[in-house]
Formats: sequence, C-alpha cells, structure tokens
Amino acid sequence: MKLEKGWLTGIRRVPSPHFNQRPNDETPSLLVIHNISLPPGEFGGPWIDRLFTGTLPPDAHPYFADIAHLQVAAHCLIRRDGEIVQYVSFDDRAWHAGVSCYQGRENCNDFSMGIELEGTDDLPYTEAQYQALAAVTRLLLQHYPLTPSRITGHSDIAPARKTDPGPAFDWRQYQQLLAQTSC
Repeated sequence: MKLEKGWLTGIRRVPSPHFNQRPNDETPSLLVIHNISLPPGEFGGPWIDRLFTGTLPPDAHPYFADIAHLQVAAHCLIRRDGEIVQYVSFDDRAWHAGVSCYQGRENCNDFSMGIELEGTDDLPYTEAQYQALAAVTRLLLQHYPLTPSRITGHSDIAPARKTDPGPAFDWRQYQQLLAQTSC
C-alpha cells in the first residue's frame, strides 16, 4: 500500500461527495479515530458506504430515518476483517468530526484526518483492524506533519457529543503496533 495524492493505493475506493478543500491549503496534522456500525451494533453490509455517499435509504431500517439526511464521511473505514475503504483524499477536508476542538483549536475537520473503525464503543476491535490501522497510520506519519502525540479519539475532540472509539479501543495495543511498524 502506498499513498498517492492523498489516496491509498491497492484498496477499495468509494468516493464521497461529503468533503471540500481545506482552508488556506492547510496540511492535515491530526488523526481522529472513530467507530461506526450501521444499523447500530451490526457489521457488514452496504450501509456505511451508503451513508458516506449520501445514498442511505431512510426506509431501509428505522434508525436510518434519523441519519439519512446527514452529509458526513470519514477519509477511511476499516472493516472488521481489516478491509480498508477510502472515501475522501487525505489532502481534502472530510466531514467527519463535526463541532470539535483540539488543544484550543476549533473545527477539527480543517486540520484533521478521520478513520472509522467498524465497531462499537463496547465490543473489542479485531486484530485485523489494529494491523490495518497501524499500516495506514504509518503512511500518514511519513507523508503529513503528524506525530503519534497528535492521534486522538473522536470522544477527545467532541466530549459532550461523542464517545467513540470507546473503552473497547486498546490504545496501548495500537501504540505498540505503531512502534513496531515505524522501525
């Protein structure tokens, strides 16, 4: 896997319309880890792709009626089996963080990259997801002014609204994998 013009090579791409240019050609310097499952607690299926592309049918599940109108997308999703799906170039501003603040700076979408893990706050993530997340992070560390200290959870930048990636996310395991892959 390589990174070319903000796009990962060798992975599935599902381009989303839910992005725009970063202000003043800002270079991303923060990585935000999220989780998502659609419907909540269910894995697999086309629903995350459909949400991130604005094509989620509101009548396909009762929960979807409340979210189908949202214009959201992360840069990438890592599915339970480790499959990586990219929706937005890392060079562009994906609409993933919402109202947010990091170290006193608001509007995290302006300067961050968002990676969703298919999961919930309370179910353990898979080894394949940690491996894929570490691989993507390694590339981002090589190409952007990002450091391991500037990797955070959605809950940390929007604590009043969000809880993801949740207590099930093993930050220590992720950091250990990053240390191994950065050698």
